[in-house]
Amino acid sequence: MQTVVITGIAQGMGREVAKLLAPSQVPIAGFDIDADGIASLQADLERVGCPHLLTALDITDRRAILQFRDMVLARFQRVDAVLSNVGVGFFGPFEEVDLEKALRCLEINVIGTAAIFQAFLPSMRQQQAGKLIAVSSLVGQIPFPFESIYSASKFAVEGLVQSLRYEVEPFGIRVALIQPAQVSTSFAAKIHKHPPEDSPYWERVDRFIKRDEELIKDAPTPVQAAAAIVRVIRAERPKIHNQIDRKSRIFLALNRLLPRALRDAILLRQMDIRL
Repeated sequence: MQTVVITGIAQGMGREVAKLLAPSQVPIAGFDIDADGIASLQADLERVGCPHLLTALDITDRRAILQFRDMVLARFQRVDAVLSNVGVGFFGPFEEVDLEKALRCLEINVIGTAAIFQAFLPSMRQQQAGKLIAVSSLVGQIPFPFESIYSASKFAVEGLVQSLRYEVEPFGIRVALIQPAQVSTSFAAKIHKHPPEDSPYWERVDRFIKRDEELIKDAPTPVQAAAAIVRVIRAERPKIHNQIDRKSRIFLALNRLLPRALRDAILLRQMDIRL
């Protein structure tokens, strides 16, 4: 395998994917807004002798993404897989959402994925091979309350990737989605915030947060999630939908098979937010 490009590489799943690939000497290129995390990952890759090109970069800086693309291709000549892993969460009752902040979430999660894929598509098309892999979420198919904006961003990523498949498969390019339910990182804790105490949603939000934090304790670790992602990266013909844990597979199967009323009842009971 040739170079793997990873966005959001400084921490969490992106970092662990890089570390799992590194011993096989797969060239790794990536970026993240976290400059300190980039520096420490560079040291990790250097210790095992893995070829790499890492930089601190904001996914919303599209000119910088194209410059990064040019540096990667100049250094490694080709890229065989792009993992769009960068993303931010968004939490809160929709009625009380700051739409300007919501716009940034959509910019990072959706247009960020589009930008990195679009940057490397021409070279993949010319080489008639490559994989474009996006980290989505369980909420990209099953909408969760109090996560309307985040869920909208992941629904959009799923639509983007599934539509893109028809355009690029004739050029030997495969696309795939990674759909975790939860991963035991600080991701959820960073976004879980209670609304004002006089909010009509406060009590149900409080129950939701407590239940979500309880479930995260048993969620896959970033290393476990990364192992599943690496299998997709290495697969010759990856499936378009890929889950990293049993819970995700069960919930997505139920979402396809059960009547809506029953699905709703299960979700509300699971997250402890029935009225």
